[in-house]
Amino acid sequence: MMNVTLSSEEPRTIVIGGGQAGLAAGYHLARRGVAFTILDANQRVGDSWRSRWDSLRLFTPAAYNGLPGLPFPAPKHHFPTKDEMADFLAEYARRFELPVRNGIRVTRLSKTGEEFLLSTSSGEMRAENVIVAMSNYQCPRTPGFAQELSPSIRQLHSGDYRNPGQLQPGAVLVVGAGNSGAEIARELAGKHEVLVAGNPTGEVPFRIESSLAKRLFLPLVLRLLFHRALTVDTPIGRRAQSKHQNHGTPLLRVRTRDLEKAGVRRVPRVVGASRGYPVLDGGTALEVQNVVWCTGFEPGFSWIDIPVARTNGIPNHNKGVVEDAPGLFFVGLDFLFAASSAMVQGVGRDGERIAQHITLNSRASVAPVRS
Repeated sequence: MMNVTLSSEEPRTIVIGGGQAGLAAGYHLARRGVAFTILDANQRVGDSWRSRWDSLRLFTPAAYNGLPGLPFPAPKHHFPTKDEMADFLAEYARRFELPVRNGIRVTRLSKTGEEFLLSTSSGEMRAENVIVAMSNYQCPRTPGFAQELSPSIRQLHSGDYRNPGQLQPGAVLVVGAGNSGAEIARELAGKHEVLVAGNPTGEVPFRIESSLAKRLFLPLVLRLLFHRALTVDTPIGRRAQSKHQNHGTPLLRVRTRDLEKAGVRRVPRVVGASRGYPVLDGGTALEVQNVVWCTGFEPGFSWIDIPVARTNGIPNHNKGVVEDAPGLFFVGLDFLFAASSAMVQGVGRDGERIAQHITLNSRASVAPVRS
């Protein structure tokens, strides 16, 4: 275990978010002897994973799901469940004695002079450096016309979906044809008539759980392509970043053929509501009893009350460094540096870069690291 001697002063670096991105950043801060604390709104480390739908498994095998200093404790080709991932994060925080303070939600972040002021559910805190270690998928997004649907229709966003038992008898319209929509649609197909609305996002040309994929395609895609080639420093990476923002991620585990085999029916995209029912492009109203909105999330960073330029609701940054607000950093964002930046395998590298920047460019309390 890494032994670190920290300053006895109040930590001047605060990490917001205790998921994989925040823990990875904390690991690298601790290695450099920076006094810091991690604030997490959840009651336990790993709860952001525990709260997702029951059957969820990661799209990457265990070999790519470790964090700095600790491999994932499973056979390398095993695809972990969301609860296994949650337990791993809890063990990671315990193993490296990371200073996580659970149950503290940051409600506002502002800056006064050279200090950041954090308004939290436990009072105000001040910091010299703040690392926002959260993904840009924070607030569920649903169209405005969802409010026009009949109260008799059971509506759920994918962020609130847990299992088929939440739905009422009858047909289900899954709105959104990406990975979440495909996985939820297949799970529901054995118990309901299921329709999926939305434009296809494409699919990877191989089965991610096949022997060939595990031994050849995934190492090439995850290590070489996503982690090394597709970065903001390369022309191909910048093109991929733009395409990803506009078109989403291709289907990975559940593919079009799987949905067809399960009896899931494709329909055009949903464009509005009429007489309390969702209406498809073309004018057809669907008299369904359930709607699951797999329509994505908003960044949810409106609580950052700092006057900086923004793109899609996120303060502009250079590989996680917000140059217009010195001392403000991000880790865990989609394509922050590479296609892997929002993946477990990518947060360690990004966290190390930010920790190094803080060490070299701030007055944060730094004490010698005792190995």
